[in-house]
Amino acid sequence: MKPLAGKLLVAAPQLQDPNFAQTVVLMLRHEDEGALGVILNRPGDKTVDDVWEMIDKQPFGRDQFVHVGGPVPGPLIALHNQEPLGESQVLRGLYMSMQRDSIEQLVQTPEAEFRLYSGHAGWGGGQLEGELTAGGWLTSAAVCDDVFAAAESLWKHVCNRIGRGIVAPNIRPEQIPPDPSVN
Repeated sequence: MKPLAGKLLVAAPQLQDPNFAQTVVLMLRHEDEGALGVILNRPGDKTVDDVWEMIDKQPFGRDQFVHVGGPVPGPLIALHNQEPLGESQVLRGLYMSMQRDSIEQLVQTPEAEFRLYSGHAGWGGGQLEGELTAGGWLTSAAVCDDVFAAAESLWKHVCNRIGRGIVAPNIRPEQIPPDPSVN
C-alpha cells in the first residue's frame, strides 16, 4: 500500500465507532510501524486563550477553538502556514509543529493561519490497512483548504468530492452544478 501521509482518511458512512463517525483525518505519518493523523472536523470546547491561561501564560486574543485531534492523548499539534515555524511539511504551504516554542510563537504571529489539535488518531502497524480493507475508510487527496474549512460541513464536502471523482472523473469540479436536479 502506498503511504497515506498528506492524504485524507474519510470515515465511511457505515463506520460507527464514536471516535471516528463522520470524521475527516489528515494523515501526518504512515509507515510500516504505524500511522498518525489528526481529526480535522471536531472542534473542542476550549479556545486557544483558554489553553494558554490553563498553562499560566498570557492569552493572545485568540478565540478559535482547539480541535480534538483524536482519542489518543498527546502534545498539542499545530497545522499552519508559517514555514519558518514548521517542523515538517505536510502539504505544499502546510506545516506541522509540536514543539512548545514553535506553537507559542505561532499563536503570537498575527498573520499566521493555524489550527491547534489536542490529541491525535493513531494506528499500530497494519491496523489502518486492515480498517481500509474492511471498508471503514475512504481516502482522498488533501488540500490546505481542508484543514481550515468549516468543521460542520467538511465530512460531507469531502465525501461529495470523492463521489464526483468516481462518477465524473474527467469533468472539472467547477463544471458540475452544486445541485444537478435543477438542470
